Amino acid sequence: MQENFSLKPFNTFGVEAKAKYFVEVNTVEKLLETLKHSNSQTLPLLFLGGGSNVLFTKDFEGLAIKLNLKGISEDFLNENEVLVTAKAGENWHEFVIFCLNKNYGGLENLSLIPGNVGTSPMQNIGAYGTEIKDIFVSCKVLNLETLEIEEFDIEKCRFGYRDSIFKQEGKGKYVILEVSFRLTRKNHKIKTEYGAIKSELENLGITNPTIQDVSKAVINIRQSKLPDPKKLGNAGSFFKNPTIPLAQFEDLKIKFENIQGYPNGNFVKVPAGWLIEQCGWKGKQIGNVASHQLQSLVIINATGNASGKEIYDFSSLIIDSVKEKFGIELEREVNIL
Repeated sequence: MQENFSLKPFNTFGVEAKAKYFVEVNTVEKLLETLKHSNSQTLPLLFLGGGSNVLFTKDFEGLAIKLNLKGISEDFLNENEVLVTAKAGENWHEFVIFCLNKNYGGLENLSLIPGNVGTSPMQNIGAYGTEIKDIFVSCKVLNLETLEIEEFDIEKCRFGYRDSIFKQEGKGKYVILEVSFRLTRKNHKIKTEYGAIKSELENLGITNPTIQDVSKAVINIRQSKLPDPKKLGNAGSFFKNPTIPLAQFEDLKIKFENIQGYPNGNFVKVPAGWLIEQCGWKGKQIGNVASHQLQSLVIINATGNASGKEIYDFSSLIIDSVKEKFGIELEREVNIL
């Protein structure tokens, strides 16, 4: 265990923050030993995965635990389905590629999402028409109060849009150890309707795409729009796409004819990036922080020297301006610490 430890390498924004105590664990046994022998009942705990969904605005006055649990196992369910289980410390994109190399379908639309497997159920990660809940079977978690291992099925996880029990009443009560997914071995369900996948496949000259082709298209799209966190500090999409009542959307459409929206019953999901762009934030920089020039939904550590508080304050200005112009209050997708 180390003291006064820099967390800069462990968050994709690349902001400086220190943890009072820090330890890396490679096994569940080491994790349990660490929790039992630290004063974890009174000491605040922070579990670090890929660091791609967190913004440190101050030092962490507790014990930060880097989960390095590794391993992938497969269980063939039938001729068409396989249950693939990955430990929490596996890199998400590398796990997706592992499955694609085995020709297991279901994860291809989630290619190149930053972070680790263990954090994927927390916010029900999703992209291009696919969410974790679509292929999720269960996850094993450690109950931090009892130090007992429990299993959560899809119903118990209570998935919502970028949401789950782990972000609500279960927040801080559990740590995810491994996640199991039901994937296809053949008869794959190819999803190309969402976003720019179809046009990207056309650019690649592909008319009858495989799951590997869809993954390639998604990777190309993401790389063309989203900055690489290794080169430019960011946490991907900083805000959730807001969902508003249909009546409110219709009123806004009278005033803003070009407003975009995706209806779902009596509600409409409005792209946060469009709202932010209409408020003039795309490419705008204040001090060390900016909204990315190609995707306004992404806030970047433009100079590499931004503090977490600077980034947070910048996001607050965006929220205020969108609220003033459209009457819609954006919600941060990134966890603020």
